[in-house]
Amino acid sequence: MTDWIQNLMDSMGYLGILLLMVLENVFPPIPSELIMPSAGFAAARGDMSLGMVVLMGTLGSVIGTLPLYYIGRAFGEDKLVAWADKHGKWLTLSGKDIKKADAWFDRYGAGAVLFGRMVPGIRSLLSLPAGMSEMPLPKFLIYSAIGSALWSAALAYAGYALGENYDRVEQYVAPVSKVIVGLLVIGAAAWFIRRKREQGSRTGG
Repeated sequence: MTDWIQNLMDSMGYLGILLLMVLENVFPPIPSELIMPSAGFAAARGDMSLGMVVLMGTLGSVIGTLPLYYIGRAFGEDKLVAWADKHGKWLTLSGKDIKKADAWFDRYGAGAVLFGRMVPGIRSLLSLPAGMSEMPLPKFLIYSAIGSALWSAALAYAGYALGENYDRVEQYVAPVSKVIVGLLVIGAAAWFIRRKREQGSRTGG
């Protein structure tokens, strides 16, 4: 994948960075931890401007958040609540749970988007709850842009500083991403088991 990313940037320049970062948000297996350090290395060679690398990475990342945001927006809280009340029993999920989650996102969503855009493993997925909770698009874009700019700048500068060893960034970040995803899976499993037990207790009573 490293060669493909490098070849695309070599042939398309800044537009290649933008396109790759859009794809990274829609298809997370294409990691920004490879894209931006590689672009930073290109800037270190003098082939690109570091400022433009960060700008195009940020722009591509923000554009890439929009498909999932609009999917979440189209689905919406009301439809999700109705679905959960009708079909969510096997997931121990109710409309009330959805409303609680939506209320949480309404309260902390801006911070979740801002900091979540810098967290591997969940940065792409935050667009869905943002859309479902109907976070205003300008607000979503502003916080996404700030978080994406910080993330893109950190990765690009790391590639710039490491030079030919820019691929070490992905080696360091990838385990962190796996740990975060693992913790999310464990947390979801624990919540599922707890709700099953609670349902069993209510039924037994």
